[in-house]
Amino acid sequence: MKLVIPGGSGHVGEVVADSFEREGHEVVVLSRAPRVGKWRSVAWDGASLGDWARELEGADTVLNLAGYTVDCRYSPANRARILDSRLASTRVVGAAIAQCARPPRVWLQASTATIYAHTFGAAHDEGGALGGSEPGAPDTWRFSIEVATRWERALADAETPRTRKLALRSAMTMSPTPGSVFATLSRLARLGLGGPVGGGAQFVSWIHRDDFLAALRFLIAREDFSGPVNLASPNPLPYADFMRALRRAWGMPIGLPATAWMLELAALVLRTESELVLKSRRVVPGRLLQAGFSFSYADWPAAARDLVSRARAGTA
Repeated sequence: MKLVIPGGSGHVGEVVADSFEREGHEVVVLSRAPRVGKWRSVAWDGASLGDWARELEGADTVLNLAGYTVDCRYSPANRARILDSRLASTRVVGAAIAQCARPPRVWLQASTATIYAHTFGAAHDEGGALGGSEPGAPDTWRFSIEVATRWERALADAETPRTRKLALRSAMTMSPTPGSVFATLSRLARLGLGGPVGGGAQFVSWIHRDDFLAALRFLIAREDFSGPVNLASPNPLPYADFMRALRRAWGMPIGLPATAWMLELAALVLRTESELVLKSRRVVPGRLLQAGFSFSYADWPAAARDLVSRARAGTA
């Protein structure tokens, strides 16, 4: 098949492009800075129609991953970049699909598991409570919910009646590739800094790269699927347990703890936001499990051991 990946030059996009290209599929990445590689890379600006839109004509699948990174301080300028990049790219992909004589069969649109409410209680499946109104929720948390809900609304508003649409509410994709969130967390674990943060009771939702890729293939094939789908392991776990398993996988016996105020100070120095660690994301893949999807890595300790083994061997 032909797979077009707007915003596919990030680490998740490259994992997807590499996997599908190895299977013999035609992969086209739309990027602001196209480069020569194993798959074709075509220039786009993420906001306006151009020659890139021709790539969608007759394509089988579009996977839109475009959006400014959330690993930054939520200054007014960065908030505008985060929100505008997601809304603009979603709208222009919708416009490109709408003008196709032979539109793609399915549009997989990135969303985020952060859309759900902060919770230490029951896990959220696709019918779970959306966040933003939790008592005492910091402004940065409310902003993330606003981004997620408006992002999905832009997808729903797109007039593409011949193309099936899915909002991928994805947890952190764990891959041993450089620059990934797994690489960042592994660096902390190997330095002995991967202890509980802010108490460590907040839940971490995650998905192994192999299961993420398998879920994409499953959703592409299942023509009865549309709407929001959680891409996450069925077993989220508290941050303290998550990092303990990662330290053990790396053979690090200690993990220094950090208080919430220490994390806030570190986030300020590193130019990021503490929300990425402190918000409790307890998300489960209700629709995938109900449809019979089988996870190769449902539990984090086994997933962590596999990912560490691949990282040591230099294989993805």
